[in-house]
Amino acid sequence: MKIKTRLSLNFTLLSSGALLLVLVALYIAVYSFFVADFYNRLGDRVNLASQVYLKADELAADSLMQVQDEYLEKLPDEVIRVYDKDDMSAFKVNHNIYWTKSIIEQVRREGLVEYEEGTRKVVGKFFHDNQGDFVILASAVDNNTPRRMLVLGEIAGSLFIIFGVLLFFVGRWFAQRALSPVDSIIAQIRLIRSSNLHMRVNQVKNKDEIAVLIDNFNRLLAHLQNAFELQQTFVANASHELRTPLTSIMGEVEVALEKDREPKEYQRILSSIVMDGARLQETITSLMELAQVDLNYTRAKLSPVRVDELIWELDEQWTIRKGAGMLRIKLADLPEDEALLTIPANKQMLYIALNNIIDNAFKYSNARPVILAFEATEAWIRISVTDEGPGISKENIDRIFRPFVRVNKDTMVAGSGIGLYITVKIIELFNGTIRVESDGQNGSTFIVELTKPEEILL
Repeated sequence: MKIKTRLSLNFTLLSSGALLLVLVALYIAVYSFFVADFYNRLGDRVNLASQVYLKADELAADSLMQVQDEYLEKLPDEVIRVYDKDDMSAFKVNHNIYWTKSIIEQVRREGLVEYEEGTRKVVGKFFHDNQGDFVILASAVDNNTPRRMLVLGEIAGSLFIIFGVLLFFVGRWFAQRALSPVDSIIAQIRLIRSSNLHMRVNQVKNKDEIAVLIDNFNRLLAHLQNAFELQQTFVANASHELRTPLTSIMGEVEVALEKDREPKEYQRILSSIVMDGARLQETITSLMELAQVDLNYTRAKLSPVRVDELIWELDEQWTIRKGAGMLRIKLADLPEDEALLTIPANKQMLYIALNNIIDNAFKYSNARPVILAFEATEAWIRISVTDEGPGISKENIDRIFRPFVRVNKDTMVAGSGIGLYITVKIIELFNGTIRVESDGQNGSTFIVELTKPEEILL
């Protein structure tokens, strides 16, 4: 059963249940009103009989009936009897309806009695007068109340059925309107394939649960897109990047074996082979790193990572590699709360990303120091790495994050052109961004911002 139908049925059941309770309460109220009204009408006859009888010493029964017929509506099988203190009827009437002494005594004792006797309703009232004590009892058959209640029940049942049907269709309309964004989401999801993972589901205007669902689904798409791109990059570039240096090495060796050559020529060939071998080693290392990131990307286990501690680990490593003072750490006023220095991430992958940025900075710094600045707030953690290299032109800033792209063709700078590509993928995985600031002449600054997830901020 679709959600729309289920919501419509639930809405109909709840609304119909509430309507049924209202109709039942109304039915009971109307029934109580009719019964009370009939008793009141009988009470009017009792009061009228008391006025006529107690104010007239001798009054015939037909005289009472004439007054009653003149001023009150006739009730079905109506009977009125007046009993004196000896329980004797004051009127001689032509009917066979009498009340027992126990009923008469109950009226004297309680003053007013209302009860049903078969199909009849009875009202008895006690009166005290200077002529003596009297009990007046009036009785009649209530034919109208059952007939009216039957009509009311038929009307209520019809209204219940009609409104139940209307409520279902109204609920269906509301459910369809409320879930219309879901239909749009489904239509957009059907268009997404492995070949167009860059597509995203359009966000809705209202910030409700559907908006949260879209946000999480888009994050999942971004995650899958990065994972696929990593795999495609590895497959598409591994063979080419490995074949090029191998072909060069094989060519140099074949040239050397064609004939005897001078020692200087052999030295040149060996130097070329060494350079190609170093390039091959660098490429293999980068591809293995890419494969490792690809392997961990889709199943990276996130845990709390103290970013400041990770920076000091990087400082220790680069002190060993480059010497003390080459990587200069600049810390802003850090918050005292350690939680503000922590983000959910994979420590090994985040280490690779930051290490690649620092390594790239040292490659182009011409043996000058590299500055790493660190600051943290409640909303984000920012890490910036600044070098003193030749800088990056504006047209090349976007290209440096592509795989196997090296905008600086200087052969003295080793590299495979894949480190920054890996870095940007890892940073995006941990809900971060990376950007480059450079004037193209005097150094570059790589800025990484890691945004705290909303559940941590809350």
